[in-house]
Amino acid sequence: MAGDAWFLDSPEQSLGYILARQGFDVWVGNVRGTFWSYGHVSLSEKDKNFWDWSWQELALCDLSAMMHHIYSTTNSKILVVGHSQGTIMSLAALTQPNIAEMVEAAALLCPISYLEHISAPLVLRMVGLHLDQMVLAMGIHQLNFRSEVLINLLDSMCDGHVDCDDLLTSMTGQNCCLNNSRVDNFLEYEPHPSSVKNLRHLFQMIRQGTFSQYDYGIFKNLKLYGQVKPPAFDLSQIPKSLPLWMGYGGYDALADVADVEHTLKELQTKPELLYLENYGHLDFLMSVHGKEDVFDHMIRFFRSLGKSSA
Repeated sequence: MAGDAWFLDSPEQSLGYILARQGFDVWVGNVRGTFWSYGHVSLSEKDKNFWDWSWQELALCDLSAMMHHIYSTTNSKILVVGHSQGTIMSLAALTQPNIAEMVEAAALLCPISYLEHISAPLVLRMVGLHLDQMVLAMGIHQLNFRSEVLINLLDSMCDGHVDCDDLLTSMTGQNCCLNNSRVDNFLEYEPHPSSVKNLRHLFQMIRQGTFSQYDYGIFKNLKLYGQVKPPAFDLSQIPKSLPLWMGYGGYDALADVADVEHTLKELQTKPELLYLENYGHLDFLMSVHGKEDVFDHMIRFFRSLGKSSA
């Protein structure tokens, strides 16, 4: 399973195409918030309730539904591939036994469950200035960085404080191996909208150093969860028998090496690891050397399991 970003590079360098040519049955996942997911039985994207979700729902509802559909259609277990938020979703989902039982193995690029050591300058500034609370106070629930309001807010946050001329670097850290012409193509499609609640959940992870469900505050937490603090996603609940593969880089300012190591300590299983010192967050998607440096390693891992479905 993959997201649309797997297809933004050339067919020779995009993971989705590479997997398909290798004989894998590729299913492309989609989650709510993107331009492709505005259909709803009763709500419009203009409704507040349409945006009442975070990555928690993406993991436990959307990803779960995708897996059930693929599992029932193919009658075979699934090889999961995720990058960045896709790994947050995957790790949270795999702590749930009813989801993990449908999965043969998972390959996680730039794996994130903790964000305590994030160093991307624009993200840190947004967290420090409480952009999430600021936008909610303005009555905005759709996070669309192409909207005039958010463009103006970002401009004011960058002005004199963060060099945002290279927007990708300010948000993800340095990347070693991107084809600049492909970056322009990438920015035609990304970022898709998300919910402000999702941004706030991510910022809670950064501020609190936790990998937990959404924090509504003491009183609503008590009502919903029966406890003052939201329950943590327990990574030790991911089955020890589930094969995992992880690729991460030394220049990643979002999936920091220290946070990846924190994740590894909490897992019962010992994933197969690919560490690339000079790789950043987007290199794992769009490096001009991605096939040789990353994807071939991942495919060898899948082949070692004797499986050919994804």
